[in-house]
Amino acid sequence: MNFDLTDEQQQLRDAVERFVRGSYGFERRKGVLKSADGFDAKVWSALAELGLLGLLAPEPHGGLAQGPIETALAMQAAGPALLIEPWLDVAVTATVLLNALGDDAASTALLPAMASGERVVVVAHQEAAGRGEVVFVEARAQAKGGEFVLNGRKAVVPGAGVAHEWLVSVRESGDATAMQGVSVFRVARSTPGVHVHACATIDGRRAAELTFTDVELPATARVGAQGGAMTAIRSAFDVTLAAICAEAVGIMQATIDETVEYLKTRQQFGQPIGRFQALQHRAVEMLVHLEQARSMMWLAALRCHEADDITRTRALAAAKVVVGQGCRFVAQQAMQLHGGIGMTDELQFSHWFKRLLAIELAFGGTDAQLRRFAHTNAALAHA
Repeated sequence: MNFDLTDEQQQLRDAVERFVRGSYGFERRKGVLKSADGFDAKVWSALAELGLLGLLAPEPHGGLAQGPIETALAMQAAGPALLIEPWLDVAVTATVLLNALGDDAASTALLPAMASGERVVVVAHQEAAGRGEVVFVEARAQAKGGEFVLNGRKAVVPGAGVAHEWLVSVRESGDATAMQGVSVFRVARSTPGVHVHACATIDGRRAAELTFTDVELPATARVGAQGGAMTAIRSAFDVTLAAICAEAVGIMQATIDETVEYLKTRQQFGQPIGRFQALQHRAVEMLVHLEQARSMMWLAALRCHEADDITRTRALAAAKVVVGQGCRFVAQQAMQLHGGIGMTDELQFSHWFKRLLAIELAFGGTDAQLRRFAHTNAALAHA
């Protein structure tokens, strides 16, 4: 298999690297962290101008019509900058979901505005009781005349506090884990009956818990076919999982580079601590985890659109396990090598540390992904 990048792919990666170096340095990010919403409108406009908000959107809707490989390259390049703004949630999760739902009216209404940065739309899907499981929806929509009434909660919705509207998954029939019976509705933040409880996550990003209490919506607010949205939702989160694996690799690379430089400059007993063989061995082990994660990152990018459900789930679960283990090992070893200074907010490494641990837990931690992988083995055995 040829792993050489095309000229266009190299240009995309280089453009993202130039942007984060020149426009999203550590000091700029600290300013965004201190803001009320964790959102810089100028940065958002710059992302739109680069085409990054429409990276996966079709060309007729103002997008670049790229795929998971290009997404991985962009996420890897931007990873060390630790963007606070909900780029991943809008440009990847919400865009893929809209494409997969196949609703031309909704796509025409939303995708061009999302790609241009005029409208922030995020997916509100995961629930606390689901514990990271994608196929879990308890929020309900009940028909009432020609309208629908929504009730339920969505937990830790990234970017929800700055979104103009949400794509909310609700169940019209079946129990909480049934594949069928789930629909997606557009809900504007100004809709009566919606309560937004904003919070900051461990890595400084913004999220919110959304509570829907007797929220009345017209039938036209449904996106896609009635009760058939779960396949599209899974597709959106599969592509997102592959994307954060790439982000993790970018952050791990930056963490190792910075740690090695620290080992060369930190003096102890009259010499750089990098001369101590035991610490050299730790650095090598970190590099091994990075390279294993890098190979699995590409596997995730190549398999996230795989038609066969077992093959796709197996590959993505395996990738998330290896990348998650790498996140935790690299972060913890780098923290040990830095010592107490690694805990300070003034050092960029401490922010990488938090994001790596957050990624390890995102969409189900290592234990949850190992269970997913085991289930695919069982399914293959009974096939």
